[in-house]
Amino acid sequence: TIDKLLVRMKEEDWDKVIRVNLKSAFNCTRAVVRHMMRTGGAVVNISSIAGVMGNAGQANYGASKAGLIGFTKSVAREYGERNIRVNAIAPGFIKTKMTDVLEDKTKEEMLKAIPLGRLGEPSDIAHAVYFLLSEYGTYITGEVINVNGGLHM
Repeated sequence: TIDKLLVRMKEEDWDKVIRVNLKSAFNCTRAVVRHMMRTGGAVVNISSIAGVMGNAGQANYGASKAGLIGFTKSVAREYGERNIRVNAIAPGFIKTKMTDVLEDKTKEEMLKAIPLGRLGEPSDIAHAVYFLLSEYGTYITGEVINVNGGLHM
């Protein structure tokens, strides 16, 4: 996270977050799609609630994750006829090293806004990814599954 209000954000901070969150997905997806054009397959990108609804102080992060959603939908349209499914997961607040560093007051405010009343677990995201990659997700492409405890509906 390189969070700052837009007027204080350095161009390098913008570029780094776009490179890590968006360009990396471009490079990885382009590499696997070449193989999948012969075999079919599935790609699941990890976006964020910030890419769906935005978040103050995270213009770079939100833009990168929203861009990932647009990228996901575009690639799904390009390669659906080759039996390649491309979807995204948009996690909300998940217990990770990234959220561990948040102040207790910030965490308490987040919990108040989440109808299920808890932060998500990494396994919540893993289960959604598994679903999309399994036989249960074979007719799903170009979608974003929000896994956020109801924070954004």
